[in-house]
Amino acid sequence: MVRILTLVLAGMASTLVTADTLDDAKASGKLTLAVANEVPYGYLSSDGEPKGEAPEIALHVLDKLGIDDVEVLVTEFGSLIPGLKAGRFDVIAAGMYINPKRCQQILFSNPTYTIGEGFLVQSGNPESLDSYADVKDNGDLKLGVMAGAVEFGYAKDFGIALDQIVTLPDYPSGVAALKAGRIDALAGTVLTMAELGKKDDAVELAQPFEDLVINGEKVNGYGGFGFRPGDERLRDAFNNELGGFIGSDEHIAMVEPYGFGAHTLPGGVTAEQLCTP
Repeated sequence: MVRILTLVLAGMASTLVTADTLDDAKASGKLTLAVANEVPYGYLSSDGEPKGEAPEIALHVLDKLGIDDVEVLVTEFGSLIPGLKAGRFDVIAAGMYINPKRCQQILFSNPTYTIGEGFLVQSGNPESLDSYADVKDNGDLKLGVMAGAVEFGYAKDFGIALDQIVTLPDYPSGVAALKAGRIDALAGTVLTMAELGKKDDAVELAQPFEDLVINGEKVNGYGGFGFRPGDERLRDAFNNELGGFIGSDEHIAMVEPYGFGAHTLPGGVTAEQLCTP
């Protein structure tokens, strides 16, 4: 059984990064994951248990690798990559999108899911915001994005003016800004926006929502696990286990409670492809 110790990461000093994380983890049975408390990707339940698509899969993989003493840390999304590189944890298990910019900083597993974008709006969608174009076409509107997330780049690349984009530290801050009228929509993955809408009657998922298209291509994010540069063997061990697991009946049953399933499978897309500019 995997034993979980959940801690909140706040001002922790860097830990010593050893030469081979995989060998050390197999010898000790210990490894540290990080989540960003984002439903349904990686978060803590009300009783402190790690939940979400990424932690569930990570715990399955680590169990197969004989690593059964797993520590789960919580940090802000924007601190995931810096914290990983500083050695505060060993694997990012937050459903982080794989893209060339991030690939310049860390290693990624092959993706475990693919998903599209969505907006969270005030209940009733008073501004009738159903696409990125609706924000671009009205310079008075403000679009909220989470710090460190891909939506800032999406909005910028789509042509939304920088003074219309409001960066917020996390999604609870985004919901508060939306309810207070400081932003007109909050951007994120459709699953995250749907989950936020379920928790507060003052906000809702904008439906229907037009697919985001940039430079003639539909934008879908692909998420996976993040590893430190130098931890290729750990990344490769993850990929080896993921290869036979993602898309299996066991995998689908594991992630369906979080809104994932056969419709979010990444197909044959690899991290190498996603890391290529």
